[in-house]
Amino acid sequence: MLRGGGQLMANSLTKETIWVVEDEEDLLALIYYNFVKEGFEVKGFASGEEMFTSLTQTQPDLMLLDVMLPGIDGLEICKRLKANTKTSLLPVIMLTAKGEEGDIVTGLNLGADDYIPKPFSPKVLIARVRSVLRRRGAATAPPTGVINHGELAIDSNRHEVRLSGHPLPLTATEFKILTFLAQKPGWVFSRDQIINAIHDGDIAVTDRTVDVQIVALRKKLGPKQHCIETVRGIGYKFQG
Repeated sequence: MLRGGGQLMANSLTKETIWVVEDEEDLLALIYYNFVKEGFEVKGFASGEEMFTSLTQTQPDLMLLDVMLPGIDGLEICKRLKANTKTSLLPVIMLTAKGEEGDIVTGLNLGADDYIPKPFSPKVLIARVRSVLRRRGAATAPPTGVINHGELAIDSNRHEVRLSGHPLPLTATEFKILTFLAQKPGWVFSRDQIINAIHDGDIAVTDRTVDVQIVALRKKLGPKQHCIETVRGIGYKFQG
């Protein structure tokens, strides 16, 4: 098994890189084999310390991160990744034997994009990875054109939102939040993901800031305010 920067490559035009931080040799080998077969580049690490050493030189497209690790545990690794502006947008999927709701909420609140309890099917894991990569690509791409949800129209080119034909006086931050959520209706985004999406230079954005902005945004949406739903313990989602 290749670890700590070792990698295998399949003959595929898609060379998205997956890093796997997992100390169980057999499980790492299983993940390694299946992802390489699907055309990914894969690097395996036995600990967070090994991974952070490589992270100073390059970054993957997505990280699979076990929670129970020697040294720095997976939750602490995730926390550090999301707190660093250079890695805050790196997609992270948590892998763990813990499947209780509280553990899932903890991982998601730290900024993890998904959470998969063991044991799992390699096919399901690959599908979830691809889903997160698609979602992150859509979320980070600059929005263009008009997003229509019934009587609500969000025009990214004009930086304008209209409800039943009437313009809504949104602030720049409110517009960013609404656009970010509306691009993926039904997707649940944590507060950290929203913060990363709307972060602007030196302006400090916190969990509390997001909540305040959502309250103000709902008031301005009036009869359409129900389109932004609170997902308790996690964040928000848009339902058109």
